[in-house]
Amino acid sequence: METDPNGSMGLLRRVRAGLDRLSPMAALAEQQRGAVLIDLRTETHRAEAPGIPGALVIDLTVLPWRLDPGFEFRIPEATRWDTRYVLFCRHGYASSLAAWNLRQMGLHHATDIDGGFEAWQQNGLPVTYGDFNVRA
Repeated sequence: METDPNGSMGLLRRVRAGLDRLSPMAALAEQQRGAVLIDLRTETHRAEAPGIPGALVIDLTVLPWRLDPGFEFRIPEATRWDTRYVLFCRHGYASSLAAWNLRQMGLHHATDIDGGFEAWQQNGLPVTYGDFNVRA
């Protein structure tokens, strides 16, 4: 990555400094202990690749509102501020920013998968085809 503190990559470095990012294997272990995995990939990217079993699909444009325990249109799983949310996108860029945003609104246990779905798949972890749990 470049070292310029400005721009998208400078922002990403600052954001990631405050996250406890997970390896794909650690994310799987946390999911098995009750963490909620959230797929932020675009519909196009999901059409091109499998998904992670048990992950919820939530569009970035509505993510904060769907996970806010006090919001009328939250998902049923969003009942507590201390829920562990593990986000992933294709490569781990958008998911880092999204996890940081969730932490800013009080979901202090939100994080993401280092390397995103690509890293998950490269590590040979479980995938599912066409079984996406989309939450609009």
